[in-house]
Amino acid sequence: MALPRGRILSVVSNDPASIAYLGPAGTFTEQALCGEPDLAELELRPAGSIVEVLRAAERGEVDYGFAAIENMIEGSVNATLDTLAFEAEALLIQREVVMNISLNLLVHPGVQLADIQHVRSYPIAYAQCRRFLADQLGHAAIEATNSTADAARELAESGRTDTAAVAPARSAEVYGLDVLVADIEDHPENQTRFVLVGRDGITPPSGHDKTSILIYQREDAPGSLVGILQEFAARSINLTRLESRPTRKGLGDYCFLADCEGHISDEVVGDALRNIHMKQGNVKFLGSYPSAYGAAEVQEANRDGIAHADRWLEALRNQIK
Repeated sequence: MALPRGRILSVVSNDPASIAYLGPAGTFTEQALCGEPDLAELELRPAGSIVEVLRAAERGEVDYGFAAIENMIEGSVNATLDTLAFEAEALLIQREVVMNISLNLLVHPGVQLADIQHVRSYPIAYAQCRRFLADQLGHAAIEATNSTADAARELAESGRTDTAAVAPARSAEVYGLDVLVADIEDHPENQTRFVLVGRDGITPPSGHDKTSILIYQREDAPGSLVGILQEFAARSINLTRLESRPTRKGLGDYCFLADCEGHISDEVVGDALRNIHMKQGNVKFLGSYPSAYGAAEVQEANRDGIAHADRWLEALRNQIK
């Protein structure tokens, strides 16, 4: 069953579908989720970690999971990537959502920078504001929490006036904190990419899609990666992401995560994946879904070019006696 836009029902009942996300309320994940009107209408279920989000979706405890997978500054969110790659067997990416990230220093009313001895947040978040923390709070201890909203919630519950949280402005609203300093991120253009995952099949082509796969090399031989890349290059398929990940089978044993433009239903994409599977022996399909990046015209031009070449080849074959 394809994931529709509009009212989404549970795959097991006629009730609105449920969706797990990294909680509690006030996280960037919740903010990104609520920015998708059809998803915001679902039964939202916060979870304590990204792994819990994805496992709940894999076990069918919720219909969908929603998690960050990539940040413009810090790169991959390994908890999401590794769970999809090595643990989840039934989950497929249904949609990607890209959101601008703005970080803020939250405190209890009346607290000033000089009062702060501890700064708490999700590691990826405070890594994105290293410059501010070094310049303004170099004396403070940096402490990790499960999420940005957890940092705000725990600060609100503790009442501590020597501690600040790095979190979204929404967390200040939810937990009654003040924004002492707004927009403390090192790069204002920073964005995070989130993915919606589910167990109910492949999203139908939208005309502007992306396909994600995991490629295991059959053997560690010279030129093996080049051979993989040539399958895409020969068909003018643009790779939007290529990343190596350890397979957990031994040091030096790596697989490759690849995102490419196009849908598995596209003849050119399907042909490339078929050849890679034939040569490498193990390709894990992670999903084809609407893309938030690039120009649809490029994908359409590629399809037109392949169709023209097919007609040319067919005309030649028709001349065979």
